Amino acid sequence: MSELHVIVEQAPEGGYLARAVGADIFTEADDLEQLRAQVRDAVRCHLEPGQCPSLIRLHISREEVIAA
Repeated sequence: MSELHVIVEQAPEGGYLARAVGADIFTEADDLEQLRAQVRDAVRCHLEPGQCPSLIRLHISREEVIAA
């Protein structure tokens, strides 16, 4: 695997939730800096050394509500 895609969303209670596409890897953190470290750690914990991707691509989606 050369690249792993991770969907990042803001959690309703604050912070961020991340889940990998095509792998059972989930994690969460209070801010984006912590989330990056948590994602790297989760990938290393869930995949064998020879299976780890060279790149982790974070897709960060954010919802924002504004007055009309």
